[in-house]
Amino acid sequence: MGIAQVLLRWDPNPEQAPGLANLEYHVKINAPWPDDYETGTTQSTFAVPLHQGLSASVQTILQGGPLPLASSWVSAELPAPPGSPGTSVTNLTCITNTVAGHTHRRPYQVSLRCSWRAGAAAPGDTRYSLYYRYGPWTEECREYSTDETRRNTACWFPKTSISSKGHDWLAVRVNGSSRRAAIRPLDRLFAVQAIARANPPANVTAQIQGTHLSIQWDKPFSAFPHHCFDYEVKIYNTKKDYLQMERISSNAFLSVVDAVAEYSVQVRAAVSAACRAAGLWSPWSRPVHVGSEERKPLTEWVLILLTVAVCVALLTCSLLCSTCHLWARLFPPIPAPKSNIKDLLVTAHCEKLGASTTETEVVSFVEEPEFEILENSVF
Repeated sequence: MGIAQVLLRWDPNPEQAPGLANLEYHVKINAPWPDDYETGTTQSTFAVPLHQGLSASVQTILQGGPLPLASSWVSAELPAPPGSPGTSVTNLTCITNTVAGHTHRRPYQVSLRCSWRAGAAAPGDTRYSLYYRYGPWTEECREYSTDETRRNTACWFPKTSISSKGHDWLAVRVNGSSRRAAIRPLDRLFAVQAIARANPPANVTAQIQGTHLSIQWDKPFSAFPHHCFDYEVKIYNTKKDYLQMERISSNAFLSVVDAVAEYSVQVRAAVSAACRAAGLWSPWSRPVHVGSEERKPLTEWVLILLTVAVCVALLTCSLLCSTCHLWARLFPPIPAPKSNIKDLLVTAHCEKLGASTTETEVVSFVEEPEFEILENSVF
């Protein structure tokens, strides 16, 4: 019926009475993986990968008696599509993301990105093509990325018919073509909630006030309201090489931090289980840097400034004094006597020596016997 979609249909036994209210059918899926269920209709549609084929069986169950009566089984098979082993793609993964729509009626749309690896046995000229189906809509990819051999290995749908709040299965098929071999296709089913990646939070801001770090942000661009998101906050202290991780449900966070340090802040988001099955975390927001490792307390800055000011003042005074002889002008020298006491003693001695060598006077006289004779021969 479509990509990874099969219709089982059968006719009731013509010999049984029509319109039996207690008549049911037991359906069993044998391959690609076992499953079974009961239905009251004669047809059943369900989603299942079909690249390996399908095998199913049906039996009639008649309720109402002591024990239910069951008919024999009727089986049918859907063969696998042709292709050489090892030529189908491997590691097929897909991720959806919410983007802005074109109209007011549909402000949110979903983009789809899928990637895979080429089959090990696929020839070099293999050309892969990707299709997706969501509900009744099927679309072929138009934008591919290639590997070194120019084979398509990724696909990008900027806008799709996928609902951002939907619960249907997303079916993806990758076909292939080559001139040298038959390429096997690959089908895969994805739960839309499981591959939906949220957008990162918007307008992340961070501010340090004293020893408190305040972080705020806006909810991601999404069709879900504010209360449908969980957040993870990552705070990295570059000074201590320490990483702090916190998970919260509000769009604000307050933490006690070191005032003298630099921090890198990032936030990411995911839709919470209260609104949808768990999806993928968004990428981290761009880092917001706040604080500084060179920041010092006010008292330390005051001491540093005072020390610098004193040093500058002393240096300025020293330069002025040496340049303008300011010290000599402010404090002139006190006049001193030309000769001190030592000079006087030396002068007197020199004069005495000079007189002894140049002049000699002898005075002698005779006086009365009763008087003493005085003699002064040198002056």
